[in-house]
Amino acid sequence: MTVRVGTFLPDFAPGSLAARRATVAGLEAGGIDHLAVGDHVSFVAGAGSDGLLHAAHLLALSDRLPVHVGVYLLALRHPVPVARQLADLAALAPGRLVLGVGVGGEDPHEFEVCGVDPTTRGRRTDEALPLVRRLLTGEPVTSAGPCFPVREAQVLPPAGDLPIVIGGRSAAAVRRAARHGDGWLGIWISPRRFATVIAEVAEQAAAAGRTDVEWRHGLQVWCGFGAGVEAATGPLAAAMESMYGLPFSSFARYSPAGRPAEVAAFLQPYVDAGCRSFNLVPRAADQDVALAGVAEVRRLLAG
Repeated sequence: MTVRVGTFLPDFAPGSLAARRATVAGLEAGGIDHLAVGDHVSFVAGAGSDGLLHAAHLLALSDRLPVHVGVYLLALRHPVPVARQLADLAALAPGRLVLGVGVGGEDPHEFEVCGVDPTTRGRRTDEALPLVRRLLTGEPVTSAGPCFPVREAQVLPPAGDLPIVIGGRSAAAVRRAARHGDGWLGIWISPRRFATVIAEVAEQAAAAGRTDVEWRHGLQVWCGFGAGVEAATGPLAAAMESMYGLPFSSFARYSPAGRPAEVAAFLQPYVDAGCRSFNLVPRAADQDVALAGVAEVRRLLAG
């Protein structure tokens, strides 16, 4: 059984390219399986970074490490230019990109400023996903829409092996994973519910005739590292409250904090439930402590 553990990188000061190179090299030497990035255009007070642009940057900092995008807000974009970007990344870094797709919605204003009705994000995603899949094969694609009508759209070269995992906790997200995904990416969910969801994905996929998928189900987890639970919780709580504008108590149940062994023990039941990939969002009083914690969690779970 292979369990892959990757990490989001802590924020860097502008212009600190040398620091990013050194950090990525250290993570690679420490055995981390992949890097991870998020995607927001203008979240809450304007925060975010473009997921594919950020992924391209990180792919250029390593010759080996894959990058997982968790999750890309496909509903904010037209599928043809997205397929172009994905095909380019697949050509520049073959086999090293995993695209996570979600509908977002925590901040409806983010959709509004992009000219997208927040209530349409599900149907736009449902229409865009199969279009992107077909475009990545290199074949001409024609579709009547209604959200994205295209005629003889083509993107070359074909992208080859580019897994797409579907994020979200709703029934619609489970359906998307079953019909269009290579896996499901959970967040803020119990191990029992995780096992239930991936069973539902398999059942619905089989009903749709998808019986040969090599599933890569994963979990995105905010976590804090420190000498103890209290020391580790402070930086984690501050980061999450700043990001989401909600009290940490809203997330504490699913956000482990403490020494690496305690975080690994929290994650082990998800492994037992069928999780094979973790995107950790680490926080600590010091960035080196956060990233060393991720590396140790990886060692413990892989062992």
